Amino acid sequence: MINSLDLLKKYGKPCDATNQVQITLPYPMRLAWNKEKRTNKVTVHKLIAKNFENVFKDILAHYGLPKIQELGIDLFGGTFNCRKMRGGTAMSKHAWSVAIDLHPEANALKTPFKDALFSKPEYNKLHEIFEKHGFINLGKVKNMDAMHWEIAN
Repeated sequence: MINSLDLLKKYGKPCDATNQVQITLPYPMRLAWNKEKRTNKVTVHKLIAKNFENVFKDILAHYGLPKIQELGIDLFGGTFNCRKMRGGTAMSKHAWSVAIDLHPEANALKTPFKDALFSKPEYNKLHEIFEKHGFINLGKVKNMDAMHWEIAN
């Protein structure tokens, strides 16, 4: 996991709009807080935009859209959010646009990883894809917050 000092050195100040870009996803995502609404664009840090693009291309290639929707991998919980970590004083990785949350309802912040949906075998390839492109999952690393992937360095 990358610490705040290294984040500042590599990715600049948190919440800095000049470091953010919008990428177009290869499939539509449903908003987790309003499943009727869709988006095909997300805001990410410009230095890892390709990482994010490649993650979603690989997810689509492996699972296909019907399986993505069946498994809830298309439930978008957010990328950029200028805020502190929940319950903490340090800035969230979302403030740098270097993190993404997927399917938050079934992979909640305080849920132990073994109880999170993303711990199930059908999501193993999802984890492999994110890891291949430089991301870690906090569920696997911290045994909580399985919805959250962030850049590892």
